[in-house]
Amino acid sequence: MVTSVPRLVIAAPSSGSGKTTVATGLMAAFTARGLAVSPHKVGPDYIDPGYHTLATGRVGRNLDAYLCGPELVGPLFAHGARGCDIAVVEGVMGLYDGAAGEGELASTAQVAKLLRAPVVLVVDASSQSRSVAALVHGFVSFDPEVRIGGVILNKVGSDRHEALLREALDSVGVPVLGVLRRAAPVETPSRHLGLVPVAERGALAVEAVAAMAAQVAGGCDLAALVALARSAGPLAGAGWDAGEALVSSPPPPLPLPSPGALPPDSRSALDGPRPQAPDGLVDAGRPVRVAVAGGAAFTFSYSEHAELLTAAGAEVVVFDPLRDEELPEGTAGLVVGGGFPEVYASELSANEGLRKSVAELALNGAPVAAECAGLLYLCRDLDGLPMCGVLDASARMSERLTLGYRDAVAVSDSTLAGAGTRMRGHEFHRTVVEPDAGSAPAWGMRAPERRVEGFVERGVHASYLHTHWASEPGVARRFVERCRTS
Repeated sequence: MVTSVPRLVIAAPSSGSGKTTVATGLMAAFTARGLAVSPHKVGPDYIDPGYHTLATGRVGRNLDAYLCGPELVGPLFAHGARGCDIAVVEGVMGLYDGAAGEGELASTAQVAKLLRAPVVLVVDASSQSRSVAALVHGFVSFDPEVRIGGVILNKVGSDRHEALLREALDSVGVPVLGVLRRAAPVETPSRHLGLVPVAERGALAVEAVAAMAAQVAGGCDLAALVALARSAGPLAGAGWDAGEALVSSPPPPLPLPSPGALPPDSRSALDGPRPQAPDGLVDAGRPVRVAVAGGAAFTFSYSEHAELLTAAGAEVVVFDPLRDEELPEGTAGLVVGGGFPEVYASELSANEGLRKSVAELALNGAPVAAECAGLLYLCRDLDGLPMCGVLDASARMSERLTLGYRDAVAVSDSTLAGAGTRMRGHEFHRTVVEPDAGSAPAWGMRAPERRVEGFVERGVHASYLHTHWASEPGVARRFVERCRTS
């Protein structure tokens, strides 16, 4: 199979240059002109894809070469872009910035090469004129395999300023595809972990996306951008499919880290062979109900997780811990992903009925998978307010930001993974859980420091680590199997 969907990668020399405004505005502007637009985001970010979804009416999907491996970037892209007229991929950080100490891995540049897609460089021109030529020339020449097909100049001050910038860029031979003037920024408020998610802003988010679309449509050559997108090379290979992923052989395991300074009771898991997922699918004749937390407090989720659960035989039901007073009837398993429970701690605590429902489900041994925000929700308390009390741990806000990719190995058998299973993940939080690990930890890490973290108790797997299940589909199958047997 060959994927030939026209596509663009929106990149920048650094964060803060205007990638999100341009990418989201471009998605919305193309959609307004009747194109079916496939939205994508490089990296682990959960928030930008929410704005992309609002702009296009399609699920925003992440392309992360660290979490999923470079070999899955093309198939996951083809899966999301199936049936679309054009795809827009928003980059992460600066064009060539990737996982720390890993070269180009997980950079926007690597993803652009894997997708054979032209790059549009968004440059903040607010404090430069002729120097823009040196900047763009450097980015064009740094890696000849990355094709920069044009530049969008952001924060341009005047007609004179624009003329100077265009004159400078003529010498580089990179076309100017858009000019955005200095203006009051589109209202996209931020807080401790970035932009406020779409689910929390309602009509204000709709207005913000409309403003981005108007700004981009008014300042960019949309026809030229579509023509550039059509110059992308064909991608060979089939699109990712959840059902096929569940029955396919897992990729070769990465080498396990040496035990080092990990606690003695965790070393056997680190030293042992990696278990292989069982062959074949579970019996899908009777779907089991898996409740997935959603709403404003729990907005962080990769859509492939629900697709894998469904393919494994689950009926996925979304509920809102801020509104629903009990779990959906017949819940056999629970998934509580990331989000901002610290912002809604009072409301979550006040919903005593649901807290008791969650605690009862966990006490009865049902499978529960919790990541980051889900971990906080399962704790005894959060900033002094009662939570579900599933874990004998206390959570609180912190001044310290914990951020970065992680290489992890499961150190305890759980409803998600057998001990020794390797997965890559990402941490992103300003909270602390004390203690940070239970007697049976969830994961062992080797960088940035060697440690264990998280909790495995009864059917509960709770951790700060965000993972992408497409990289290890067996976790979804294992989870659903445990829902059937618990």
